[in-house]
Amino acid sequence: MKRSEINNEIRETIGFLETHHFALPPFAAWTPDDWQSVGHEADEIRSRSLGWDVTDFGSGRFPEIGLTVFTIRNGKVDDPDNEKIYAEKVLIVKENQVTPFHFHFSKTEDIINRGGGDLTIDLYNSDGEGNFVETEVRVNCDGVTRTVPAGGTVVLGLGESITLVPGLYHEFKGVPGSGTVLVGEVSSVNDDNVDNRFQTPLPRYPEIEEDEPPLRLLCNEYPGAQPPVS
Repeated sequence: MKRSEINNEIRETIGFLETHHFALPPFAAWTPDDWQSVGHEADEIRSRSLGWDVTDFGSGRFPEIGLTVFTIRNGKVDDPDNEKIYAEKVLIVKENQVTPFHFHFSKTEDIINRGGGDLTIDLYNSDGEGNFVETEVRVNCDGVTRTVPAGGTVVLGLGESITLVPGLYHEFKGVPGSGTVLVGEVSSVNDDNVDNRFQTPLPRYPEIEEDEPPLRLLCNEYPGAQPPVS
């Protein structure tokens, strides 16, 4: 992706969230210059990969295959003293913009339609080798068990949610004509570097062409802690 494309998406997301009265935490506004003076007090942001995450999954076609995420809070999988056993993200999904089929090895998540358009989620069970299984899928949607055929679709309208368990393949996109979707994700702790299994192997983070300076650093770009000024 070009840095200009990422910058533009972040600007659009900020405006979209303001329209829906969804406020991000203060570090969402930190600039690259701000990060140059941040010390160990922000180690939780660094080590949990909190913050901005814009990806085209290596497709080069972000409007068709891509996702914008802001991770608000997260624990740390390999930290025995971790007190946070949960994570929260906000996802911005545009009309017909696909997040390709993937499952998580350990994360259980609720995907919630918080505002905007409708969201479609296509579902497959998986076998022990990462293949689709042609069996019906049982999922929980707002406390109600639903059953769909292999490859079947669940549509989430405003306020509706679905629980996705480890090993359950899912692909989602915004419903054409309904508008951009403000999606909430509430989950167990996760590490996106190791917990995603794409049905067709894809990179989780994009290669970036630096055609202009970054508006915000992405969650995998933070510099190390700066020592205090004496």
